[in-house]
Amino acid sequence: MRTGVRVGIDIGTVRIGVSRSDRDGYLATPVETVDRGSEAPLSRLVALVDELDAIEIIVGLPLSLNGSHTASTDDALMMAHELSMQTRVPIRLIDERLTTVSAHSAMRAVGKKQKQTRSVIDQVAAVMILQHALDSERSTGKLPGKDLSEFPAQS
Repeated sequence: MRTGVRVGIDIGTVRIGVSRSDRDGYLATPVETVDRGSEAPLSRLVALVDELDAIEIIVGLPLSLNGSHTASTDDALMMAHELSMQTRVPIRLIDERLTTVSAHSAMRAVGKKQKQTRSVIDQVAAVMILQHALDSERSTGKLPGKDLSEFPAQS
């Protein structure tokens, strides 16, 4: 397992959840929620990646249940490509089907209502995305997901 902090990102239409791993790549924890409508959400993501001295960025790839691309998939890819132009940190994409649903379910299980969780649900989803990537790398010894270069930028 490689040593170094990884940053997990859950790209939503309104908010972007951000998580981070510990240096040894065992555990993902929440960092913050970036408002997608803020003045410069990409700049904030780049600043977080730099502050954490990340070795890798893991972006959730929202596919449909049958594995096909959706408008959300295209949006996540577009933002990942834009992020790649502002940082030299490698970006990998990992299937995140049902992650937000699982995050809502986890929050309900601890007694939180949906209205109470809006500010953190995207962070919880980002934690789940990153934890999945960490567990995958640890169990297989291979890099998780797919490299961003496998998804050509759309004009």
